[in-house]
Amino acid sequence: MAYMSQEGYDKLVAELQRLESVERPKASAAIAEARDKGDLSENSEYDAAKEAQAHLEAKISRMKLTIAEAKIVDMSRLSNEAVQIMSKVDMTNLGTGQKMSYTIVSENEADLRAGKISITTPIAQGLLNHKVGDEVEVKIPRGVIKLRIDSISIG
Repeated sequence: MAYMSQEGYDKLVAELQRLESVERPKASAAIAEARDKGDLSENSEYDAAKEAQAHLEAKISRMKLTIAEAKIVDMSRLSNEAVQIMSKVDMTNLGTGQKMSYTIVSENEADLRAGKISITTPIAQGLLNHKVGDEVEVKIPRGVIKLRIDSISIG
């Protein structure tokens, strides 16, 4: 089951519709065009188009499964008492003094440039269930960092 925001769910559904209505016909057209070029046994363009179509169909299947298993988080029921999914956490790296701010989201909604990290990342896992003022040690690939939670808000 994948927990996600309504916004993330809506984006996923829109992307699925785009893949099915735009990309799938393009893939079929590319196969038909390559097939028209003759001998299929030595037609690398045909093989590439078939492989691209297979990747597209696999992606569509994964998205359909994610949508089917999605559980939309009721934002009104969330609390800013402790870090959880959909929490926006402002924190300070106690080693460097650097301030950071991340929103913890589902894997499908993660977008580091937008400050959204997946709940499965080491930082998110280290912050879960902690409260404002808590200092947590988080093991990341480069070692251990110590973070202080400065504030928690929703969304």
